[in-house]
Amino acid sequence: MKLREFTSATKRRQALEKELQMSLMHTGKHLIDETAVANRNCENMIGATQVPLGVAGPLQVQSSKFKVQSYYLPLATTEGALVASVNRGCKAIADSGGCTVDSYSVGATRGPVFRVENLVQSNQLNTFLEERFAELQNIALSTSSHLTLKKFMTRGVGKYRYVRFVFDTQDAMGMNMATIATQKLVAFIETNTQAKCLSVAGNYDVDKKPSWLNLIEGRGIKVWAEVVIPESVVKAVLKVTPQIFYEAWLAKCMYGSILSGSLGFNAQFANIVAAVFLATGQDLGHVGEGSLGVTTTEVISSQFTVGSGQKKNDLYVSVYLPDLMVGTVGGGTGLPTQQEALNLLGVAGGDRGSNSKRLAEIIAAAVLAGEISLLASEAEGTLAKAHQKLGRGK
Repeated sequence: MKLREFTSATKRRQALEKELQMSLMHTGKHLIDETAVANRNCENMIGATQVPLGVAGPLQVQSSKFKVQSYYLPLATTEGALVASVNRGCKAIADSGGCTVDSYSVGATRGPVFRVENLVQSNQLNTFLEERFAELQNIALSTSSHLTLKKFMTRGVGKYRYVRFVFDTQDAMGMNMATIATQKLVAFIETNTQAKCLSVAGNYDVDKKPSWLNLIEGRGIKVWAEVVIPESVVKAVLKVTPQIFYEAWLAKCMYGSILSGSLGFNAQFANIVAAVFLATGQDLGHVGEGSLGVTTTEVISSQFTVGSGQKKNDLYVSVYLPDLMVGTVGGGTGLPTQQEALNLLGVAGGDRGSNSKRLAEIIAAAVLAGEISLLASEAEGTLAKAHQKLGRGK
């Protein structure tokens, strides 16, 4: 980047940061409406907890649905060095021309468990669900015009039958909607079969817990992000070589995860997911699910088109998050600061499901930035130094 272009970009960034700061300060002057919160978000309310809110970026993101766009990421955290780390990852991505994202809406799930007397009744319940699925869809729709029963899957073990209903909840995260609909479905099933529901949530959802089922089937929104970082950027911004980065990733995210029996083959998904969730009013219980996923890297060798003909080694990095339960309406998204954070990202409110998918894609890109910076820091051996400087103020 030329000096003039760099100076111009720096001024634009400073202006945007000042605008964001003023906007959030203005929002902060509006205290939480205790009456509204007590009826929607918190019982026995005695006050509000303050968490520092930082910003990282610009993060350049491109998907199949829109051209490259720049985002400033609101990150709520008490961990020193986190925002700085994500910010460095954002720079590496920006200097590489941006990252590419993709997403698929799986849906919110609710998984009741039924008691049956024997295998015959278990099979009869499964057959009932298959044959009466259209009726089940109409029952679910009767609870909310913004909810659709997409599909279901079942498993039987002993005298128990587990059902996993999958709902399209548009731009809402949708667990309350899914629970209300499932309760009505359960009543219909009990009336028309010999099965007895023991719990509307039988851990076959799987809600607010990391699980292999959610990793395999997906839940909420599953999303991907990838970037190819030129060797020059890896060296200049990340202070390592692509090969050293790759070796650190292989030892940590692959072999280390295998030996520990980890459900997530990544460096720190939960760290970034939690910071964005808190800033944008998501349900923090779903951070555990957000920790699921895989980071992959690869050293890409190619020939210079000019010069000596020596090979250059670029770095490919990708992340896959199969289980992001996010929304842009409902829950904590309507709180003043959280609403302002969603407005900053351009995804506030409902838009037939497109806003929640866009938010998930932004989160995936933010996670990618976090993975890039952390793995580089560990490969370089500066993780402790960065935390000592930024996390302890030394």
